[in-house]
Amino acid sequence: MAPNKQVVEEMVVALFTVIGGLERATRHSGEASTLEVLQAIAPRGQLRPSEIAALRGVHPSLVTRQVRSLEDAGYVEISPDSGDHRSCLVRLTPSGEAEMLRLQQVGLARFATFVADWESSEVRSLTALLRKLERSKADAPAQTRRPAGRRGAVREPTRTD
Repeated sequence: MAPNKQVVEEMVVALFTVIGGLERATRHSGEASTLEVLQAIAPRGQLRPSEIAALRGVHPSLVTRQVRSLEDAGYVEISPDSGDHRSCLVRLTPSGEAEMLRLQQVGLARFATFVADWESSEVRSLTALLRKLERSKADAPAQTRRPAGRRGAVREPTRTD
């Protein structure tokens, strides 16, 4: 039996409360931003700042400042991009890799405190449900999505008199 409207609303409120809290924590934590940048670069070897911005969904100017700060800290190296002389390439240094691993452990420890009084089966159930939600979201019929640029747009009727 499909969930009713009230059940779905309760889920959405709970989910957005968690997401909002995570986003606020990320915005107020330099370490979270550092981790996001380092994690964007790590699996790809090197990236242009514009690619980092696109992966993170932020304005390129923000990434430029972050990359400079990470370079000053010794976490990344910046080199000219031979394919695009207007840009540069950013890669992790060994210190950057170590910092990424440290920050990942800090984050995992923090989440471990959130669920410290949970049963392991509850954590596994939440994980399975979140994965199921992501699959369901990905599989949702295209017709339930609004066309881009039309979010909430309401057209006023045209008067003909």
